[in-house]
Amino acid sequence: MEEDKLLGSVAGVVEKVNKLICVRPPRTRYNGEVGDVVVGRITEVQQKRWKVDTSTRLDSVLLLSSVNLPGGELRRRSAEDQLAMRSYLKEGDLISAEVQAVYSDGALSLHTRSLKYGKLGQGVLVQVSPSLIKRRKTHFHNLPCGASIILGNNGFIWLYPTPVGVEDEAGGFFFLLQPIPLSDREVISRLRNCILALVAKKMLLYDTSVLYCYEASITHQIKDLLKTEVMEDIVMETRQRLADQEG
Repeated sequence: MEEDKLLGSVAGVVEKVNKLICVRPPRTRYNGEVGDVVVGRITEVQQKRWKVDTSTRLDSVLLLSSVNLPGGELRRRSAEDQLAMRSYLKEGDLISAEVQAVYSDGALSLHTRSLKYGKLGQGVLVQVSPSLIKRRKTHFHNLPCGASIILGNNGFIWLYPTPVGVEDEAGGFFFLLQPIPLSDREVISRLRNCILALVAKKMLLYDTSVLYCYEASITHQIKDLLKTEVMEDIVMETRQRLADQEG
């Protein structure tokens, strides 16, 4: 307290919960909470488990019993499943998952049992600071511009073409491998550059801010979006629209 004012001793994003005020530093390692949506990369295949890089201090753990089997069948995992683990997920594969538990040492236990989680197909990964991801009820969004986005709480953002007619019984392992049309690639590239512009100006990332920034960028070439003056223009317009919306 200083002159009857509450001053923060560190810089960051202010979070209020009732009368509790916290400041999250802009550059920080991700500390997972149960229920968080994360995007991660498989780093190691071990006995009955995969190790996953989720930008935390320790690698996260994905147990064989915590994934859907291809085809979505429900049964106990056998020795054959253990031998076939690398055919489900191997080193370098990207996955979306949910935090199931936090171990005493801080490591995260993940699961992909819901059909919206699983192995990711073709798309673009953008890594940002976890403090810039705004917590929402859902972190999966199909944007009206023709692309979809997964905003991982751990700061990993996945951009991909909105799937058409996805097979629900695929158990999270169905993904497209045919070439992506140029129009879709341009939309994804524009979204990526818009996200980098928002990050450069330290704005919180969620579906509305990303969409407003995308719409503000339409008048500019994709390659020009990373120029300083263009960044300032589109982010300023995004800020104004968000302020008008909040009234």
